[in-house]
Amino acid sequence: MSDTIKFKPMENDSAEMKRILTDVYNSLSEKGYNPINQIVGYLLSEDPTYITNHRNARSLICKIDRDELLQELVKTYLFS
Repeated sequence: MSDTIKFKPMENDSAEMKRILTDVYNSLSEKGYNPINQIVGYLLSEDPTYITNHRNARSLICKIDRDELLQELVKTYLFS
């Protein structure tokens, strides 16, 4: 009998989060979505259906801890 494995988001550094977010943004753009609106919708609701499956974008964004991403976005906005 196999044990259930709980998914744990990876610990993210800023560069990895930026790479993932850029890939997700590009995937959303390619599919004709407004990427900013879709990403904000995901961040507010934590509903992954805001993110397309195109180029594995939904799986990618789920690897990022949402709270860590929001913290990084606020830090970048305030101190860049």
